[in-house]
Amino acid sequence: MMYILAGLAAGIVSGMGIGGGAILIPALTIFLGLEQQQAQHINLLYFIPTAALALRVHVKEGNIEKKGLLPLILWGLPGAICGALIALKLDANYLRKGFAVFLLAMAVYEITKGFYKWKERKS
Repeated sequence: MMYILAGLAAGIVSGMGIGGGAILIPALTIFLGLEQQQAQHINLLYFIPTAALALRVHVKEGNIEKKGLLPLILWGLPGAICGALIALKLDANYLRKGFAVFLLAMAVYEITKGFYKWKERKS
């Protein structure tokens, strides 16, 4: 049942544009006791159909900037492969702490961005 709830929460958050891994990875490691690497593998498998559906919607809506696509692919794919290989070699504790720092930095960024938008609307 916890797997279903974790997947549902990750799906809802993904639909908001935040990224399901922000919910899925901590849920799998904290509540379900999986190792960090296992949780990240599951997150990557979860991401593939989600990203494919999002890409289809964005192409249909005309939200894809095609001129930046090739450099993104050419640098993103090797970067993802290198990142995955590094993650496999890292100790799970370092990986977990690095992910926690990343989530904290993203939270601060989103809160700051939201504050400035709220402040602009209020002016």
